[in-house]
Amino acid sequence: MSGPDLIREAVARSANVAEVVIGRGVLAEAGRLYARHFSGPVVLMADDRGWGAAGETVEAAFAAVGIATRRHVIPAIPRPKPTVDLADSLRAVLRPGETPIAIGSGVMNDVVKHAAFTAGIPYMCVATAASMDGYTSAGAPLSEKGFKKTIPCRPAKVLLADLDVIAAAPPEMTGWGYGDLAGKVPAGGDWIIADALGIEPIDDVAWPMVQGGLEGWLSQPDRIAAGDRAAVEGLFLGLTLVGLAMEAHGSSRPASGADHQIAHLWEMDDLHHNGERVSHGACVAVGAMAALRMFDWLLTRDLAARDPARRAAEAPDLAAKEAEIRARFGPGEIAERAIAETRAKHVEGAALQARLTRLAAVWPDLQARLRARLWPAARMADHLARAGAPVEAADIGVDPAYLHRTILKARFLRSRYTVLDLLDEVGLLDQAALAALPQTLQSKVGT
Repeated sequence: MSGPDLIREAVARSANVAEVVIGRGVLAEAGRLYARHFSGPVVLMADDRGWGAAGETVEAAFAAVGIATRRHVIPAIPRPKPTVDLADSLRAVLRPGETPIAIGSGVMNDVVKHAAFTAGIPYMCVATAASMDGYTSAGAPLSEKGFKKTIPCRPAKVLLADLDVIAAAPPEMTGWGYGDLAGKVPAGGDWIIADALGIEPIDDVAWPMVQGGLEGWLSQPDRIAAGDRAAVEGLFLGLTLVGLAMEAHGSSRPASGADHQIAHLWEMDDLHHNGERVSHGACVAVGAMAALRMFDWLLTRDLAARDPARRAAEAPDLAAKEAEIRARFGPGEIAERAIAETRAKHVEGAALQARLTRLAAVWPDLQARLRARLWPAARMADHLARAGAPVEAADIGVDPAYLHRTILKARFLRSRYTVLDLLDEVGLLDQAALAALPQTLQSKVGT
């Protein structure tokens, strides 16, 4: 089944997304598309970059069918930060009876999504870049009181993506989208682990929506870097399907694992590089490389030979983990949230021994499943570089010690079980975290 057919099928199943239009020269259809699903006046919400890419054409398309519009355009420099506060500020400017139209990429879509959801109204999105997978997802990854989390929200009721606009986006933005999609490779490995250990079964609907076409979507990095419309279309179709898979599953599990946990910590730190806030997709690309290097290292270990009873007896209890969280995060809201997330997935004593016994029994099969699904880190590094996405932590201003600290903290950020939790439970996380660094940098990390 082709990408467009898969999207039509997914939209037909969706409880919230009514129509997705992807094509060349379709921006002029914005007014007619709106009229099929909404009524009343609109407020066009964008930052300066998004407005420059599509705003005036969209505005003219609404005027052509007699729909009243007004603009609400925010500065693009510094790059808007995805926060609940920004979303609340957009909700505050909505007038009764208006429908918000998000014009832009990741941040604008997420904050308008949250604003519309908390206002109890649907919204429409006009995408301007293949930079992330959230256009059709039922969640907005936003920071609230410094803690980044995916907040459940309804996705856009209607998504319009003009491939001429998407292909003309700055190449680095397309690279961010490639990086976000690359993160689905280790995220798939994380879900395989959770499934094999009986923690979270794989969803037979959402899994193929993401993993079925992933190899193909990532297969043309050179053409994507060159802005080839067919290749960028494939990337955008993949990102759109990933969003629909998250909505179908009811969480971000199909698309997010250890790679995103690492990335979210940098985003929570408001990571800047070369004077700009580092994008979500750039952080995910580097997080995916760290996760894949840990998987490479893990797959050389014989977990079936380890002693479950001995490890369960020596593993840190919940109190020790809470103390580690407070030491690593310091006092405040983020540490308290991390403790709550960790409590939700922590096991110890007999329960941990039972899990490790199961791991030893399933390890040969699990090892084979992971090898069949995952990319070696070297292959991913080559593809990311060719697509124009960041590869190494230094590419986004993260030094080896910072990367190492991030990996050791990342498992506390979500209750979702990933390779970080498996490594921690078997007592190998410290070694794997060092293996996640390029070999030439491992000696530069202090103990």
